[in-house]
Amino acid sequence: MTLVEAGLDEERAWQAVIERDRKFDGRFVTGVLSTGIYCRPSCSARHPHRENVRFFEGPRSAEAAGLRPCLRCRPAEVSRDEEAVRVAVGRIKEAEQAPSLEELAGLTGYSPTHFQRLFKRAVGLSPAAYARALKLRRAGDAMSEGANVTQAIYEAGFGASSRFYEASEGKLGMSPSAWRDGGKGVTIRWAVVPTSLGEMLVAATAKGVCRLSFAEGRGDLAARFPNAMLVEGGEEFAALLREVVAAVEQPGDSRSIPIDVQGTAFQEAVWRELQRIPAGETRTYAQIAAAIGKPGAVRAAGSANGANNVAVLIPCHRVIRSDGSLGGYAYGEAIKRELLKREHDAQGQG
Repeated sequence: MTLVEAGLDEERAWQAVIERDRKFDGRFVTGVLSTGIYCRPSCSARHPHRENVRFFEGPRSAEAAGLRPCLRCRPAEVSRDEEAVRVAVGRIKEAEQAPSLEELAGLTGYSPTHFQRLFKRAVGLSPAAYARALKLRRAGDAMSEGANVTQAIYEAGFGASSRFYEASEGKLGMSPSAWRDGGKGVTIRWAVVPTSLGEMLVAATAKGVCRLSFAEGRGDLAARFPNAMLVEGGEEFAALLREVVAAVEQPGDSRSIPIDVQGTAFQEAVWRELQRIPAGETRTYAQIAAAIGKPGAVRAAGSANGANNVAVLIPCHRVIRSDGSLGGYAYGEAIKRELLKREHDAQGQG
């Protein structure tokens, strides 16, 4: 299995390494060419330079390339817990109907309560939520390949179209295959428009805004989605563009604007929490980490905040440091300060 077949790309794999995310252990290993060693994504050793890293689907392929296992994280050894999760994931993928927690626990030799915690720690979702996400992915992939919507919904395992839309409600995202393949088969409409904060790039798929940034242009968009069809403007896009510009010029609650993004389970949890911050208010990185149930992942929450692809609509500018200072912002402190000022002033007038 390659990284692509595992639903990953190198950018996403590197992010997992930076965050030392344990749920990616077993999905790939990190080869460090300068030392000749390969590690688990969660290895506690000092991070290597990105240019020295190559990703492998597992120990066998890393060793075939001449690398040896790290003595600290022992990536060649598969723990009982990892094997249990691997078996459960395989069972969920092959089952027409999602297996019960009791069935999965019996299959792996754990109590249901313990296995639920184990699986969620490794994957980031409960077994039931993972099964639902898998069905959504299958339906989304089929639709992105041009399949009939109703047919795709039923073949993915949803008993009724209403079940599909219930499961989809509130989800962030272009189908994983579109992000994995650089937007292959996806039409992205875009424009660069002047705003009081400077020139702003807005790009959207049929599902919603997939990129909102400042001081970027078509070249930057093409680098993110090299295989997508980029189309400038368009009548339908113009209406969405007006909504986005208004959200920047008169900031408030912009959750009604559809967005189309995808990240790791951790990143998406952070992004959903950012959208819950009321306009005019701020949160610290520590508060965001605690709100998603990961109080020890403050730095990882900061990284997820910085990985946001749609500025303002996912309001990463509302996150500040614990000491009250603004902290970083991809488009500069001046824009962050102005966005917060506008929101504060608007709430004061209300």
